Amino acid sequence: MIDLIGYAASFFVVLSFLIKDNLIYIRITNLVGCILFVFYGFAIDSIPIILPNAFLAFVQVFYIVKKGKENKNKSKN
Repeated sequence: MIDLIGYAASFFVVLSFLIKDNLIYIRITNLVGCILFVFYGFAIDSIPIILPNAFLAFVQVFYIVKKGKENKNKSKN
């Protein structure tokens, strides 16, 4: 079961590199992969997997929220 989480995480990260058209979809897909890698890192007790993926998850959330606010402001104008 733990390996399945790792494979799913890898799948989503790779998939995020294959998406070309929509930056939000890329970020959301990568975010899912990062979150799964954090769970995987905890499951195998690996700080080198947890830390960078947790950081990248926060980065993805930051840019997703930022883009959402930009789109909201554009729709007001």
